[in-house]
Amino acid sequence: MKKRLALLVALVLALGLLAGCGGSKAPQPSPTASPSSSPDASSAPTETEGELKKIIVGASPTPHALILEAARQTLLEKGYELEIVEFTDYVQPNVALADGSIDANFFQHTPYLDDYNAERGTDLVSLVSIHFEPLGLYPGKTSTLDELKDGAQIAVPNDTTNEARALLLLEAQGLITVKPDAGLKATINDITSNPKNLKIIEIEAAQLARSLQDVDMAVINGNYALSAGLVVGKDALAAEDSGSVAAQTFANIVAVRAGDESREDLVALVEALTSDAVRQYIEGTFEGSVVPVF
Repeated sequence: MKKRLALLVALVLALGLLAGCGGSKAPQPSPTASPSSSPDASSAPTETEGELKKIIVGASPTPHALILEAARQTLLEKGYELEIVEFTDYVQPNVALADGSIDANFFQHTPYLDDYNAERGTDLVSLVSIHFEPLGLYPGKTSTLDELKDGAQIAVPNDTTNEARALLLLEAQGLITVKPDAGLKATINDITSNPKNLKIIEIEAAQLARSLQDVDMAVINGNYALSAGLVVGKDALAAEDSGSVAAQTFANIVAVRAGDESREDLVALVEALTSDAVRQYIEGTFEGSVVPVF
């Protein structure tokens, strides 16, 4: 009897110990967490955070679109995605900017923009000057200036400002003389002396490089020369000097709609385009055909 009682007591004590160990392992109910109570809730990114804002810029393919590409990474670091829309003429980029299809354009100089505004009644403004593209006089059917014959044909851009630059370049080579007061508005009607009776042919700027096979020489804009594989330092018979008035006057600009100059995204665009990385890209890529001015 005593043995049975001792065994019963021992069994009760053992069960008590087992119950105590099991209690310490019993799962506890988890508290329900709300976003506001989470320690990371205030700093957690929303769906829109981290998304890139888009900047749409119209540009001539060469060198403007290439320079914009060199600025792409800097813009990404600033939180902007760059979309480049390429244009192959000098009218549509301003049409697109004026109607709001793009945020900015990069292809022209200030005198051209001023003429465009005056003719079209638009209100587009320069945001920043980026580079200068020297106009070059390139050989076509005639290889050198000394070989130019009486009545030779020389093609020039047909838009007012670039035609004036071309005529002044020809004047600097002693080929013609232009009215002193015509300045940057000079046209073929302002030629006062033409000893070789040169035939100055006005052609749309984008077509000048293609015209070389048909004329003796052509004065070609820097971007169109580059597109045609022409390098001003190697292929041109003469070119505008980088320290000339033309270089100061005809620097290529980023244009925007008036009133947008202080937009945050456009300020970021300016900072990217005037960075050391872009300067190094221009200087190392274009062999003097494109000269940074910032």
